[in-house]
Amino acid sequence: MQDIIIAVDGHSSCGKSTVAKEIANELNLIYIDTGAMYRALTLYALNNNIATKKDVNLIELEKKIPHIDIKFSKENNRDITLLNGKNVEDKIRSIEVSNNVSAISAIPFVRKHLVKLQQEMGKKGGVILDGRDIGTVVFPNADIKIFMTASPEVRAERRFKEMKEKGDKISFNEVLENIKMRDYTDSNRSESPLKKADDALILDNSNMNREEQLVWVKEQLKNKGWL
Repeated sequence: MQDIIIAVDGHSSCGKSTVAKEIANELNLIYIDTGAMYRALTLYALNNNIATKKDVNLIELEKKIPHIDIKFSKENNRDITLLNGKNVEDKIRSIEVSNNVSAISAIPFVRKHLVKLQQEMGKKGGVILDGRDIGTVVFPNADIKIFMTASPEVRAERRFKEMKEKGDKISFNEVLENIKMRDYTDSNRSESPLKKADDALILDNSNMNREEQLVWVKEQLKNKGWL
């Protein structure tokens, strides 16, 4: 298992990170949250007036990107994302970041930079990565590829509940529209669009709880001879 590379791709808010984290904890693998990397970079661009709702200053972003440090750590047994040394885990999950991350993620030099970092992080194996293009671009030779999905309404309901618990003031329709917009943008961008790898296993978790998803993934690993 310390050599395995597991790629988990899929639509926004379908629980990729939750499943990947649980598999990592269960099997003692390193978890790499690639979506958080794009979110952290988006947060940086927003905070530094490099990105707005209408535009992105590509020249300034390309100049700054080599100096944007993104790392993962744990704080009180919680996985966190560090942006230039600061814990931004909660800030990168905001609706403002969600509304802008697809546009930032579609920029070719952004994807090239972060894909290189992800490949470096995972090249030794013993890892599970989740994102949009792990099984197609980052690690096309991954040992196990999973493509996760669920209906937009189910994903919106989960995301809406999560944001309400954090105290965010937002309507269900806003969350649903954000998810639909991100699905379209992610699937239709020219650079590394979201799509299922030909050899990926489909996990539709519309009617599954966390425990059932964990059982399903472990069953696939058994079928492939890893467990």
